[in-house]
Amino acid sequence: MSTDQPGDDPFRKKEPPGQDQDPDGAWGQAPGQRREPPRYGDSAGGGPYDRGPYASNPYGDINGAADPFAGMPPLASRGRRLLARIIDALLIGIPVGLIMTFAQGGWATGDDGRAYGQQAVYTLVYLIYEGLMLTNSGQTVGKKLMRIRVAVLADGSVPRGAPGWLRSLVYHVPPLVPCVGFVFWLANVLFCTWDKPYQQCLHDKAAKTVVVAAD
Repeated sequence: MSTDQPGDDPFRKKEPPGQDQDPDGAWGQAPGQRREPPRYGDSAGGGPYDRGPYASNPYGDINGAADPFAGMPPLASRGRRLLARIIDALLIGIPVGLIMTFAQGGWATGDDGRAYGQQAVYTLVYLIYEGLMLTNSGQTVGKKLMRIRVAVLADGSVPRGAPGWLRSLVYHVPPLVPCVGFVFWLANVLFCTWDKPYQQCLHDKAAKTVVVAAD
């Protein structure tokens, strides 16, 4: 008498759930082994926050919010950031003011085309200075003296290329627009006083950067 069980035998032992056959071993296991689906963020080179000084996803993940400051240096204080801006403004403003004074017979104080042109020259020089410094080291002279630096939020790296230049553009260019430019500039610089958790200004938001204490 044959001992073979028919395919539709209700007493035939069934495979436990999750142990479907994988004849080709497409998931990397031998045929018949339990297959586990890939986890969020898994990749051949690791997730986007597995490397660098921060080595952590600052936005958290699907398993719950992570500590937003894990692996990060302390945030730079607002006072140090303000002092760094003042130092840089004087570093650029004094020589540009002297040159424009001699070139145009005095610094324009009225609301005319000459005053706007002088302001535009100052803004252009400051923008180029800051863009070059940030993309090179993440620090201007003022930031070096205050021992703070600008870093890419995702991994703590120097904002080379587009992030550094974008940050400088968003800070310097809008104020050139008459009337509304000053309102934007004021909102921009004050934004860090209520932004959580990274105390970013709007130019940091645009460039995805953060200002932290330097070593």
